[in-house]
Amino acid sequence: MQYNQMSPMQKAAVALVAFGPEVSALVLKGMPEQDLESITIEIANLGDVPSEVEQKVIEECHQIFMARQYVSQGGVDFASEILDKAVGPGRAKQIMHRLESSLKTAGFSLLKDIDPKQLSAFLQNEHPQTVALILTQLSSQHAAGVLSELTPELQAEVSLRIATMEKIAPDVLREIEQTLQGHFEGSGGREMSVSGGAKALAEMLNLLDTSAEKNVLQSLEAEDPDLAAEIKNMMFVFDDIILLDDRSVQRLLKEVETKDLSLALKAASDDVKAKIYTNVSERVTVMIKEEMEFMGPTRLSDVEAAQSRIVEAVRRLEEEGQIIIAGRGGKEDVIV
Repeated sequence: MQYNQMSPMQKAAVALVAFGPEVSALVLKGMPEQDLESITIEIANLGDVPSEVEQKVIEECHQIFMARQYVSQGGVDFASEILDKAVGPGRAKQIMHRLESSLKTAGFSLLKDIDPKQLSAFLQNEHPQTVALILTQLSSQHAAGVLSELTPELQAEVSLRIATMEKIAPDVLREIEQTLQGHFEGSGGREMSVSGGAKALAEMLNLLDTSAEKNVLQSLEAEDPDLAAEIKNMMFVFDDIILLDDRSVQRLLKEVETKDLSLALKAASDDVKAKIYTNVSERVTVMIKEEMEFMGPTRLSDVEAAQSRIVEAVRRLEEEGQIIIAGRGGKEDVIV
Protein backbone atom coordinates (compact mmCIF):
# COMPACT_ATOMS: atom_id res chain seq x y z
CA MET A 1 0.00 0.00 0.00
CA GLN A 2 1.44 3.37 -1.08
CA TYR A 3 0.28 6.61 0.51
CA ASN A 4 0.10 8.64 -2.71
CA GLN A 5 -2.14 6.01 -4.33
CA MET A 6 -4.68 5.81 -1.51
CA SER A 7 -8.22 7.11 -1.92
CA PRO A 8 -9.69 9.50 0.71
CA MET A 9 -11.90 6.64 1.97
CA GLN A 10 -8.87 4.36 2.41
CA LYS A 11 -7.08 7.10 4.34
CA ALA A 12 -10.15 7.51 6.54
CA ALA A 13 -10.17 3.77 7.22
CA VAL A 14 -6.50 3.80 8.21
CA ALA A 15 -7.06 6.83 10.45
CA LEU A 16 -10.00 5.22 12.26
CA VAL A 17 -8.04 2.03 12.89
CA ALA A 18 -5.10 4.08 14.17
CA PHE A 19 -7.31 6.15 16.49
CA GLY A 20 -8.64 3.02 18.20
CA PRO A 21 -12.14 1.56 18.73
CA GLU A 22 -13.49 4.16 21.17
CA VAL A 23 -12.71 7.21 19.02
CA SER A 24 -13.68 5.37 15.84
CA ALA A 25 -17.06 4.42 17.28
CA LEU A 26 -17.83 8.07 18.03
CA VAL A 27 -16.88 9.10 14.48
CA LEU A 28 -18.87 6.31 12.82
CA LYS A 29 -21.91 7.07 14.96
CA GLY A 30 -22.24 10.51 13.39
CA MET A 31 -21.83 9.39 9.76
CA PRO A 32 -24.63 9.21 7.17
CA GLU A 33 -25.64 5.61 6.44
CA GLN A 34 -24.13 5.59 2.94
CA ASP A 35 -20.75 6.87 4.17
CA LEU A 36 -20.88 4.48 7.11
CA GLU A 37 -21.31 1.53 4.77
CA SER A 38 -18.45 2.66 2.53
CA ILE A 39 -16.00 3.24 5.36
CA THR A 40 -16.79 -0.06 7.10
CA ILE A 41 -16.15 -1.92 3.83
CA GLU A 42 -12.77 -0.18 3.53
CA ILE A 43 -11.91 -1.06 7.13
CA ALA A 44 -12.91 -4.70 6.54
CA ASN A 45 -10.73 -4.89 3.41
CA LEU A 46 -7.78 -3.16 5.05
CA GLY A 47 -4.70 -5.36 5.12
CA ASP A 48 -1.37 -4.70 6.81
CA VAL A 49 -0.59 -0.98 6.74
CA PRO A 50 3.10 0.02 6.77
CA SER A 51 3.96 2.20 9.74
CA GLU A 52 5.21 5.02 7.49
CA VAL A 53 1.87 5.08 5.65
CA GLU A 54 -0.07 5.17 8.92
CA GLN A 55 2.15 8.02 10.12
CA LYS A 56 1.51 10.07 6.96
CA VAL A 57 -2.25 9.57 7.28
CA ILE A 58 -2.19 10.70 10.91
CA GLU A 59 -0.08 13.73 9.98
CA GLU A 60 -2.56 14.67 7.26
CA CYS A 61 -5.45 14.38 9.74
CA HIS A 62 -3.57 16.55 12.22
CA GLN A 63 -2.91 19.20 9.56
CA ILE A 64 -6.59 19.32 8.59
CA PHE A 65 -7.66 19.57 12.25
CA MET A 66 -5.21 22.42 12.77
CA ALA A 67 -6.45 24.14 9.61
CA ARG A 68 -10.00 23.99 10.96
CA GLN A 69 -8.80 25.60 14.17
CA TYR A 70 -7.04 28.38 12.24
CA VAL A 71 -10.21 29.00 10.22
CA SER A 72 -12.27 29.34 13.39
CA GLN A 73 -9.69 31.71 14.89
CA GLY A 74 -9.21 34.09 11.99
CA GLY A 75 -10.93 32.92 8.84
CA VAL A 76 -9.79 31.25 5.63
CA ASP A 77 -7.12 33.80 4.69
CA PHE A 78 -5.58 33.60 8.16
CA ALA A 79 -5.53 29.79 7.99
CA SER A 80 -3.89 29.83 4.55
CA GLU A 81 -1.20 32.24 5.74
CA ILE A 82 -0.35 30.14 8.81
CA LEU A 83 -0.30 26.91 6.82
CA ASP A 84 1.96 28.46 4.16
CA LYS A 85 4.55 29.11 6.85
CA ALA A 86 4.07 25.74 8.53
CA VAL A 87 3.99 23.28 5.62
CA GLY A 88 4.78 25.33 2.50
CA PRO A 89 2.48 26.87 -0.14
CA GLY A 90 1.86 23.69 -2.13
CA ARG A 91 0.84 21.54 0.81
CA ALA A 92 -1.12 24.42 2.37
CA LYS A 93 -3.15 24.80 -0.82
CA GLN A 94 -3.98 21.08 -0.84
CA ILE A 95 -5.08 21.14 2.78
CA MET A 96 -7.27 24.22 2.33
CA HIS A 97 -8.88 22.74 -0.80
CA ARG A 98 -9.79 19.55 1.07
CA LEU A 99 -10.92 21.50 4.11
CA GLU A 100 -13.14 23.84 2.13
CA SER A 101 -14.65 20.93 0.23
CA SER A 102 -15.61 19.30 3.53
CA LEU A 103 -17.08 22.55 4.87
CA LYS A 104 -19.71 23.07 2.21
CA THR A 105 -22.91 24.10 3.87
CA ALA A 106 -24.66 20.93 4.96
CA GLY A 107 -28.14 22.22 4.16
CA PHE A 108 -27.38 22.17 0.44
CA SER A 109 -26.96 18.39 0.62
CA LEU A 110 -30.74 18.22 0.29
CA LEU A 111 -30.24 18.99 -3.42
CA LYS A 112 -27.85 16.13 -4.19
CA ASP A 113 -30.59 13.62 -5.06
CA ILE A 114 -32.73 16.00 -7.09
CA ASP A 115 -32.75 15.39 -10.84
CA PRO A 116 -30.85 18.13 -12.75
CA LYS A 117 -33.88 18.84 -14.97
CA GLN A 118 -36.14 19.33 -11.96
CA LEU A 119 -33.60 21.52 -10.19
CA SER A 120 -32.90 23.60 -13.31
CA ALA A 121 -36.64 24.18 -13.77
CA PHE A 122 -36.79 25.53 -10.22
CA LEU A 123 -33.72 27.73 -10.74
CA GLN A 124 -34.65 29.03 -14.20
CA ASN A 125 -36.41 32.11 -12.84
CA GLU A 126 -34.02 32.77 -9.95
CA HIS A 127 -31.46 35.58 -10.02
CA PRO A 128 -28.24 34.43 -11.79
CA GLN A 129 -26.17 35.15 -8.67
CA THR A 130 -28.43 32.86 -6.62
CA VAL A 131 -28.20 30.13 -9.24
CA ALA A 132 -24.41 30.50 -9.35
CA LEU A 133 -24.10 30.22 -5.58
CA ILE A 134 -26.29 27.11 -5.44
CA LEU A 135 -24.29 25.40 -8.20
CA THR A 136 -21.04 25.94 -6.28
CA GLN A 137 -22.56 23.93 -3.42
CA LEU A 138 -23.20 20.89 -5.64
CA SER A 139 -20.74 18.31 -6.92
CA SER A 140 -19.12 19.27 -10.23
CA GLN A 141 -21.01 16.52 -12.07
CA HIS A 142 -24.39 17.47 -10.60
CA ALA A 143 -23.77 21.18 -11.22
CA ALA A 144 -22.78 20.44 -14.82
CA GLY A 145 -26.05 18.58 -15.32
CA VAL A 146 -28.05 21.53 -14.01
CA LEU A 147 -26.01 24.08 -15.98
CA SER A 148 -26.56 22.18 -19.23
CA GLU A 149 -30.36 22.36 -18.72
CA LEU A 150 -30.44 26.15 -18.35
CA THR A 151 -31.08 28.44 -21.31
CA PRO A 152 -27.91 29.52 -23.19
CA GLU A 153 -28.34 33.10 -21.93
CA LEU A 154 -28.60 31.99 -18.31
CA GLN A 155 -25.74 29.52 -18.76
CA ALA A 156 -23.44 32.35 -19.79
CA GLU A 157 -24.55 34.72 -17.02
CA VAL A 158 -24.34 32.08 -14.29
CA SER A 159 -20.93 30.85 -15.48
CA LEU A 160 -19.46 34.36 -15.37
CA ARG A 161 -20.73 34.80 -11.81
CA ILE A 162 -19.32 31.44 -10.70
CA ALA A 163 -15.93 32.28 -12.16
CA THR A 164 -15.77 35.64 -10.39
CA MET A 165 -17.38 34.57 -7.11
CA GLU A 166 -15.56 35.04 -3.84
CA LYS A 167 -16.30 33.81 -0.31
CA ILE A 168 -19.96 33.88 0.67
CA ALA A 169 -21.11 34.96 4.12
CA PRO A 170 -22.88 32.23 6.16
CA ASP A 171 -25.98 34.41 6.69
CA VAL A 172 -26.44 34.70 2.92
CA LEU A 173 -26.26 30.93 2.59
CA ARG A 174 -28.76 30.44 5.38
CA GLU A 175 -31.18 32.86 3.71
CA ILE A 176 -30.98 30.89 0.46
CA GLU A 177 -31.41 27.63 2.34
CA GLN A 178 -34.61 28.91 3.87
CA THR A 179 -35.92 29.59 0.37
CA LEU A 180 -34.94 26.12 -0.77
CA GLN A 181 -36.66 24.52 2.19
CA GLY A 182 -39.94 25.87 0.90
CA HIS A 183 -39.56 23.65 -2.18
CA PHE A 184 -37.35 20.74 -1.14
CA GLU A 185 -36.99 18.85 2.13
CA GLY A 186 -33.93 19.32 4.28
CA SER A 187 -32.31 21.53 6.85
CA GLY A 188 -29.04 22.25 8.53
CA GLY A 189 -26.09 24.51 8.03
CA ARG A 190 -22.50 25.09 8.95
CA GLU A 191 -20.42 28.11 9.63
CA MET A 192 -18.59 28.37 6.35
CA SER A 193 -18.90 27.87 2.61
CA VAL A 194 -16.45 27.50 -0.22
CA SER A 195 -16.20 30.05 -2.97
CA GLY A 196 -16.85 29.59 -6.65
CA GLY A 197 -14.01 30.80 -8.82
CA ALA A 198 -12.40 29.80 -12.08
CA LYS A 199 -11.51 26.30 -10.87
CA ALA A 200 -15.09 25.54 -9.79
CA LEU A 201 -16.40 26.57 -13.20
CA ALA A 202 -13.65 24.67 -15.05
CA GLU A 203 -14.63 21.48 -13.24
CA MET A 204 -18.26 21.96 -14.32
CA LEU A 205 -17.39 22.80 -17.92
CA ASN A 206 -15.24 19.69 -18.20
CA LEU A 207 -18.42 17.67 -17.72
CA LEU A 208 -20.63 19.60 -20.17
CA ASP A 209 -21.18 18.55 -23.76
CA THR A 210 -19.18 20.46 -26.35
CA SER A 211 -21.96 22.81 -27.55
CA ALA A 212 -22.83 24.02 -24.04
CA GLU A 213 -19.14 24.39 -23.16
CA LYS A 214 -18.48 26.50 -26.27
CA ASN A 215 -21.49 28.72 -25.53
CA VAL A 216 -20.25 29.44 -22.03
CA LEU A 217 -16.62 30.04 -23.06
CA GLN A 218 -17.57 32.33 -25.95
CA SER A 219 -19.70 34.43 -23.63
CA LEU A 220 -16.91 34.59 -21.05
CA GLU A 221 -14.38 35.61 -23.71
CA ALA A 222 -16.61 38.51 -24.71
CA GLU A 223 -16.90 39.66 -21.08
CA ASP A 224 -13.42 38.86 -19.76
CA PRO A 225 -10.82 37.33 -22.16
CA ASP A 226 -8.21 36.83 -19.44
CA LEU A 227 -10.65 34.97 -17.21
CA ALA A 228 -11.76 32.79 -20.12
CA ALA A 229 -8.13 31.90 -20.86
CA GLU A 230 -7.53 31.02 -17.21
CA ILE A 231 -10.55 28.73 -17.17
CA LYS A 232 -9.50 27.04 -20.43
CA ASN A 233 -6.11 26.22 -18.97
CA MET A 234 -7.73 24.77 -15.85
CA MET A 235 -10.04 22.56 -17.86
CA PHE A 236 -7.18 20.31 -18.94
CA VAL A 237 -4.19 19.80 -16.69
CA PHE A 238 -0.98 18.02 -17.60
CA ASP A 239 -1.88 14.82 -15.75
CA ASP A 240 -5.01 14.57 -17.92
CA ILE A 241 -2.79 13.40 -20.79
CA ILE A 242 -3.77 9.89 -19.70
CA LEU A 243 -7.28 10.74 -21.00
CA LEU A 244 -5.96 10.97 -24.56
CA ASP A 245 -6.10 7.93 -26.81
CA ASP A 246 -2.82 6.69 -28.28
CA ARG A 247 -3.40 8.33 -31.67
CA SER A 248 -4.01 11.68 -29.98
CA VAL A 249 -0.87 11.34 -27.86
CA GLN A 250 1.17 10.61 -30.97
CA ARG A 251 -0.33 13.68 -32.69
CA LEU A 252 0.42 15.83 -29.65
CA LEU A 253 4.05 14.73 -29.49
CA LYS A 254 4.59 16.04 -33.02
CA GLU A 255 3.87 19.51 -31.62
CA VAL A 256 6.10 19.23 -28.56
CA GLU A 257 9.84 19.79 -28.38
CA THR A 258 11.80 16.95 -26.79
CA LYS A 259 13.35 19.32 -24.26
CA ASP A 260 9.91 20.54 -23.15
CA LEU A 261 8.67 16.97 -22.90
CA SER A 262 11.65 15.84 -20.83
CA LEU A 263 11.30 18.86 -18.55
CA ALA A 264 7.55 18.35 -18.12
CA LEU A 265 7.99 14.68 -17.23
CA LYS A 266 10.38 15.53 -14.38
CA ALA A 267 7.39 16.02 -12.07
CA ALA A 268 4.85 13.84 -13.89
CA SER A 269 3.02 10.86 -12.42
CA ASP A 270 4.06 7.33 -13.34
CA ASP A 271 0.81 6.96 -15.31
CA VAL A 272 1.61 9.97 -17.49
CA LYS A 273 5.17 8.77 -18.10
CA ALA A 274 3.87 5.33 -19.05
CA LYS A 275 1.37 6.92 -21.44
CA ILE A 276 4.14 8.86 -23.18
CA TYR A 277 6.65 6.02 -23.29
CA THR A 278 4.16 3.61 -24.87
CA ASN A 279 3.62 6.07 -27.72
CA VAL A 280 7.24 6.68 -28.67
CA SER A 281 9.95 4.35 -29.88
CA GLU A 282 12.32 2.67 -27.47
CA ARG A 283 15.11 4.90 -28.78
CA VAL A 284 13.12 8.07 -28.02
CA THR A 285 12.20 6.73 -24.57
CA VAL A 286 15.88 6.24 -23.77
CA MET A 287 16.68 9.71 -25.10
CA ILE A 288 13.97 11.33 -22.93
CA LYS A 289 15.16 9.51 -19.81
CA GLU A 290 18.76 10.49 -20.48
CA GLU A 291 17.72 14.12 -21.00
CA MET A 292 15.81 14.09 -17.69
CA GLU A 293 18.82 12.66 -15.87
CA PHE A 294 21.22 15.09 -17.54
CA MET A 295 19.08 18.07 -16.38
CA GLY A 296 19.68 17.27 -12.73
CA PRO A 297 17.73 19.30 -10.10
CA THR A 298 15.23 21.59 -11.83
CA ARG A 299 13.10 24.48 -10.60
CA LEU A 300 9.46 23.48 -10.21
CA SER A 301 8.44 26.72 -11.94
CA ASP A 302 10.37 25.64 -15.05
CA VAL A 303 8.70 22.23 -15.02
CA GLU A 304 5.26 23.78 -14.64
CA ALA A 305 5.97 26.20 -17.49
CA ALA A 306 6.87 23.29 -19.79
CA GLN A 307 3.73 21.44 -18.73
CA SER A 308 1.65 24.56 -19.46
CA ARG A 309 3.07 24.76 -22.99
CA ILE A 310 2.07 21.16 -23.60
CA VAL A 311 -1.41 21.78 -22.16
CA GLU A 312 -1.81 24.75 -24.52
CA ALA A 313 -0.92 22.46 -27.43
CA VAL A 314 -3.55 19.95 -26.27
CA ARG A 315 -6.23 22.65 -26.10
CA ARG A 316 -5.32 23.97 -29.54
CA LEU A 317 -5.31 20.54 -31.16
CA GLU A 318 -8.64 19.70 -29.54
CA GLU A 319 -10.20 22.92 -30.80
CA GLU A 320 -8.93 22.08 -34.30
CA GLY A 321 -10.50 18.63 -34.04
CA GLN A 322 -7.16 16.85 -34.40
CA ILE A 323 -7.26 15.02 -31.07
CA ILE A 324 -9.94 13.68 -28.75
CA ILE A 325 -10.03 13.92 -24.96
CA ALA A 326 -11.96 11.02 -23.43
CA GLY A 327 -15.36 12.11 -22.13
CA ARG A 328 -15.23 15.50 -23.85
CA GLY A 329 -17.11 14.64 -27.07
CA GLY A 330 -20.38 16.37 -27.95
CA LYS A 331 -23.71 14.64 -28.43
CA GLU A 332 -23.27 14.56 -32.21
CA ASP A 333 -19.71 13.24 -32.11
CA VAL A 334 -19.35 9.77 -33.55
CA ILE A 335 -16.07 8.02 -32.88
CA VAL A 336 -15.33 4.92 -34.98
